Amino acid sequence: MRRKKNPFLNCYSVFLFLFLVQGIFGSWMFSSNTILILAIPQAVLVLLLLIKPFDKNNISSSLILTIVTIAGCTSVLVRIFELTHENPAWALWLYVIAQVIMIWESMSNWTRINTDHKPFIDNIVNLTVPFLFGASLIYLWEILTVGFNVPQILLPSPHLIALAFAKSTSVLWADFQQTFVKAVLSGYLIGCGSGFLIAIFIDRVPFLQKGLLPIGNLVSALPIVGVAPIMVMWFGFDWHSKAAVVVIMTFFPMLVNTLTGIAASGQMERDLMYSYASNYWQTLLLLRLPNALPFIFNAMKINSTLALIGAIVAEFFGTPIVGMGFRISIEVGRMNVDVVWATITVAAMSGSLFFALIALCERSMTAWHPSMRNR
Repeated sequence: MRRKKNPFLNCYSVFLFLFLVQGIFGSWMFSSNTILILAIPQAVLVLLLLIKPFDKNNISSSLILTIVTIAGCTSVLVRIFELTHENPAWALWLYVIAQVIMIWESMSNWTRINTDHKPFIDNIVNLTVPFLFGASLIYLWEILTVGFNVPQILLPSPHLIALAFAKSTSVLWADFQQTFVKAVLSGYLIGCGSGFLIAIFIDRVPFLQKGLLPIGNLVSALPIVGVAPIMVMWFGFDWHSKAAVVVIMTFFPMLVNTLTGIAASGQMERDLMYSYASNYWQTLLLLRLPNALPFIFNAMKINSTLALIGAIVAEFFGTPIVGMGFRISIEVGRMNVDVVWATITVAAMSGSLFFALIALCERSMTAWHPSMRNR
């Protein structure tokens, strides 16, 4: 027999207890009217939820809880920035713990929303939960670095990184063009395209599979820090050497995954194509390649991250006065860590958007596949 949960031992009661303790023994909340206006609605709502919980399948209830939680978190930020050279009182950190509990509960409520046969609501939930999780990490990063006066040289706060990003927009745009547009995209297209074509050729000439794949495994195991200087010597200091490194890193994942996907079609389907008098190319185009699409897109998604990593690392071994890898190495030497993190942000955003674009194409082109039915 399952035990009934105690209604007074949940996230709301813990938050209310911490709120009352820090309010009684701490005075930071009464330092300004703005903080009170931001913090009080959250406490009132939590008290009402303890008396009468709302329907957790309702999106409007989760939205209201999220809004008041954001207001409570903002009150902490207001107080943190008021204390320019002072350490926050223990009551404020107690309130931060309470906010973490409410952030957790807010995201949990979003995941409990019933989205069956509601594609629009499902899309909202799928976008909201990752956004709230990422925003929560940035919020805690800001609170901890500013609250504990962490030196900028060790870890700058997000708002300092944002300021550096705004001041260096033109420089970061030039770095993005040099690294991503020129080196990553060109190397990615050449590496993935050649890997795909060679896989078709190997499938047509079987003895190459036994001879080429072991060499491919050997080359793919080569460390990038060993390959990059050689490519710089061969192709020069411009983006061409970085594109060559990207080609090496993306070629063999595409080759192996395409071969695996082509061989994944069942014997019954191949016999059916044979009964229709289909030749090799008809079977390949109508049966084997469509079945290989999930494997091909899997290689493309893996290569989207490998290509960016390879290009940035290769720029450490020789580049003109532009590029993400060059920017990171030179700004670290100048102790401009905020610019370094701004460059890392550009790399992370471009890589994530590139990955998302490939995943979107995969969803549209392989919606028929069993692996995509529950996504």
